[in-house]
Amino acid sequence: MKPVILAALAVLLVLLLTVPSVIFDQGKAYAYPPGVGILTKSRNCLACHANNGPWSDEHRTIIDIMEVSSTNSFRQPDGTFLIQVKRNQPLTVRTVIGRKRSTQEPTPYRNAWIYVDPTTIESSSLSKFAPGWETNLQLSCRIVGDPLEGYEDAILTILPMTLRPTDAARDAQLILQVMLTRGESVKGKAREGIVGNYFERKVTLKVLD
Repeated sequence: MKPVILAALAVLLVLLLTVPSVIFDQGKAYAYPPGVGILTKSRNCLACHANNGPWSDEHRTIIDIMEVSSTNSFRQPDGTFLIQVKRNQPLTVRTVIGRKRSTQEPTPYRNAWIYVDPTTIESSSLSKFAPGWETNLQLSCRIVGDPLEGYEDAILTILPMTLRPTDAARDAQLILQVMLTRGESVKGKAREGIVGNYFERKVTLKVLD
């Protein structure tokens, strides 16, 4: 089976497993990362959600991509991320998102994120990841509470993501879109009920031949 077909099937499987469990529970809408580019042509989360939370300050916000076996980060001095992968070889990284604890403000308890190649938004492909790159977790929505050594003063979500550049892969630019949220959206009215803040990070994928 061709890698492109496998990638499309992987995204479809994520949607089937993720959408029912994170979006609808007793008629309430919780989160909808697939709305960005996959199920709609929306370019980012703000097409549906309000950027109205109290967590907009960057110095207390944690958005990182780390090695799977350590806390070494792929962050560059300019704040972007650079992930270099050998062609046809898998590399697993961890998406780490959260906030430092504070007694002065309510904390977000649900984090949603999606990795998007902006050039693919208008395409009909189910995958909005970089063309030619396979991934097993392009998007997710998760309740905080994951532990990480050295970050005991933070509330985090942490999930691994495996990447593999196929023969067709080229260097690519992704946008990591993140929403920190609290509360519950009103069904059909995503701007009501939920409080959240939106963040973006640039991620460069580089193929090593």
